[in-house]
Amino acid sequence: MNSKPGILIVDDEVKMLDILRINLSHDYQIYIAENGLEAKAIIEQNPLNLVISDLKMPKMDGRALLNFVKTEFPALPVIIMTAYGTIEDAVEAIRNGAFDYIVKPLKIDELQHIIHKVLHYYELLSENSKLKAKLNQFEEYRKIVTVDPDMKKTLGLAEQAAKTNANILITGESGTGKQLMAEFIHNMSLVADGPFIEINAGAIPHELLESELFGHEKGAFTGAVQTKKGKFELADNGTIFLDEIGELPLDLQVKLLHVVEQNKLMHVGGTREIPINVRLVAATNRDLKQEIEQNNFRSDLYYRLSVVTINLPPLRQRPVDIPLLIRFFLSKYQQSQNETFHIDSEAMGILQHYPWPGNIRELENVVQQALIFSHNNLVTSKQLPDEIVENSFSIPLTKEAFQAIRKEKTEKIISRLELQFLNGLLTATGGNISKASEKSGYDRRQLQNLLSKHHLNPKNYKTDN
Repeated sequence: MNSKPGILIVDDEVKMLDILRINLSHDYQIYIAENGLEAKAIIEQNPLNLVISDLKMPKMDGRALLNFVKTEFPALPVIIMTAYGTIEDAVEAIRNGAFDYIVKPLKIDELQHIIHKVLHYYELLSENSKLKAKLNQFEEYRKIVTVDPDMKKTLGLAEQAAKTNANILITGESGTGKQLMAEFIHNMSLVADGPFIEINAGAIPHELLESELFGHEKGAFTGAVQTKKGKFELADNGTIFLDEIGELPLDLQVKLLHVVEQNKLMHVGGTREIPINVRLVAATNRDLKQEIEQNNFRSDLYYRLSVVTINLPPLRQRPVDIPLLIRFFLSKYQQSQNETFHIDSEAMGILQHYPWPGNIRELENVVQQALIFSHNNLVTSKQLPDEIVENSFSIPLTKEAFQAIRKEKTEKIISRLELQFLNGLLTATGGNISKASEKSGYDRRQLQNLLSKHHLNPKNYKTDN
């Protein structure tokens, strides 16, 4: 990989391009283009540190090119070359985002000085950005909210594994925070300064997935109007997170295995292999060993992906974290809405004793919904879904406690069945008690008692017939 800074020079004067390439190629990787259209293609396909462009060119001039760069690649600096009589145009270009300008005829030493100044400035910006990223690592760590001893141990193992080059497989039920753990691993890794690229294998149609993963060449298939990098190339010198890896079709599992083993890939429709340096983190909510037994997943790929396995426990096994997570989500939405939210003890108790089949994702959704319907920014049991309230209870540890909960749940189930029974019966008989009694086998007095218990009025079921 070329370590020289990449500079694109754009000018319709071929002699000027040759002179600049000869004088600058010793210190920089030089790319050249004779107009803005050629420059666009080079910018899109190559890692560049600087663009030096003339203003007046055919097909696409320097102003249009500058606008393209500032829109699509805002971090890429542009120096404008201009003739003495058009300095006003260069000044206008600076107002529109150019870093600096230089007047023709060019003096090489002056140009080199400007280039050095630009690259040094953007290097400082990059270092500042990296420093912020390092500081943000601690913020990312805090996002994995836990006081649970086992979860803390899992975090420690993840951080230790992150410092190596080993592939990591994250397992756990849906909603347990696998993506957040992948981001944590990236931020604690040796490639934290590189990109973090995510792809969900279950969310992309099979026919598009290979191209998304490995890229394609122009003309490789209908609609491939230009060469495109895949997620693996975009993640070069960083981390790629393959979510829902258990959804990957078998034919692509073979190709993924080759990439993992060889650190090389080939575009769809390509003829040459492209070397890559990528840290691989995968995740699944499936039992991959069972998938292997059913011939749905390759064992050799599984062992390549699971050099280190991090298992995230379901929320029901981390009850001590539930109040902490609730307060975290309250704080999160307080910041976004500039409001102060509270939750009363009854609602907190209900949420603590619910089994959370959807895990942390379900908990956040319930808290957010409760906040929407809260009064005076206070969450009570009235704002919680009926399903949550009805299915929330502490796990009994004695015979007496178990029998009490069984009685309570049985009564609720019977009451719900009675209500459904009465609704159906009164609807079928148009609210006529005599017909309802005859149809059901209950006498009138029994029906009247049931209707009174559930506060049902037969008149509400009468039809116009």
